[in-house]
Amino acid sequence: MNEMLRELGIHAKEAETEVRNLSTNKKNEVLFAVAESLTDHSDILIRANALDVEEGKRNHMPEGLLDRLLLTQARIEGMAEGLRQVAALDDPVGEVLGMKKRPNGLLIGQKRVPLGVIGIIYEARPNVTADAFGLCFKTGNVVILKGGSDAIHSNEAIVECIRETLKAQGVTESAIQLISDTSRETAAQFMKMNQYVDVLIPRGGKGLIRAVVEQSTIPVIETGTGNCHTYVDETADLKMAADIIMNAKTQRVGVCNACESVLVHEKVKDALLPVLAERLAQKHVEIRADEAAYELIPGAVHATEEDWGTEYLDYILSIKVVSSVDEAIAHINKYNTKHSEAIITNNYEHAQKFLDEVDAAAVYVNASTRFTDGFEFGFGAEIGISTQKLHARGPMGLLALTTTKYIIYGNGQVRP
Repeated sequence: MNEMLRELGIHAKEAETEVRNLSTNKKNEVLFAVAESLTDHSDILIRANALDVEEGKRNHMPEGLLDRLLLTQARIEGMAEGLRQVAALDDPVGEVLGMKKRPNGLLIGQKRVPLGVIGIIYEARPNVTADAFGLCFKTGNVVILKGGSDAIHSNEAIVECIRETLKAQGVTESAIQLISDTSRETAAQFMKMNQYVDVLIPRGGKGLIRAVVEQSTIPVIETGTGNCHTYVDETADLKMAADIIMNAKTQRVGVCNACESVLVHEKVKDALLPVLAERLAQKHVEIRADEAAYELIPGAVHATEEDWGTEYLDYILSIKVVSSVDEAIAHINKYNTKHSEAIITNNYEHAQKFLDEVDAAAVYVNASTRFTDGFEFGFGAEIGISTQKLHARGPMGLLALTTTKYIIYGNGQVRP
């Protein structure tokens, strides 16, 4: 481990005790101050971000990823509003989850406590920097961030703004630290810092997440990629279906909760697909279709086996025709990434079957998968969307960043 990482780890452990013991009022006061500081310094943040965007364009970054990278006044306001919402939420730290009396008189309960030091490795999404700080700080955790080279100027500016605010509020600046070295070698060493970091959370593409899961000696909360499906049932309101698919696919293509694949019941394919294709063409979406869908969609290309399992993060959509809700569920469970899946239907039994049998962190009936988001779920923000099943699943808000410890009250008991 290089000396820079060692120093970050030492500072994080030193800050952990202070941050863990901050009062709820003080944490909220800091979060409101950081929100105000971000908006007050928005011109500085946008100038720093412009350097990253220019570099991204020079490197031919895909349009969807450039959109993720971009900071605007509105997005900075959104980051600030997320911090205010986190401040307004109940503080889970210190909550006692029941207390039971044993026959020997011992009172045994569980209490929510911070995880400790949280490491986050993420790619070109500077809003994650503010979200991660807000959620970690509210739950009494210290955070060490390792962003990608694509957003380094943006991340440095945001972290500097947060650290200056912490200092002005009389709180240790080491509550948030940024690893400025963006090399893979440093990332690999960071993944081995289990003596300093309690939990590691990767946010990004499939390659990044796989690398962290396979290489880390720190316990990992896996946030997954999003090969999200929308299934249009035979009883669906077809206008609703088209509206939902358009939103899920084209509102923002470079996000993990965007729809990547559409399944259509064979009884509605003739009525839906030409209309849907016309609307998608207005957004220049390339359609990769199976044989049945290909015949109904001008300009479509033939889908391959690889398409069914691909998260495009681009203006590309795969479409397949199915004969039943069972076939749709089987296809989804075979190819999905256990992120977000939707059914459009007016059949209650089909809706319940879909909810019960689809294996994903978020399952929708008659709504866009784009709602899988901490802000939309009322968490203020999110640290990521977990697609694993241990500890946390789905958008991870405050509760996901806490653990519990047992607290036991006695009056002299000894074990016989």
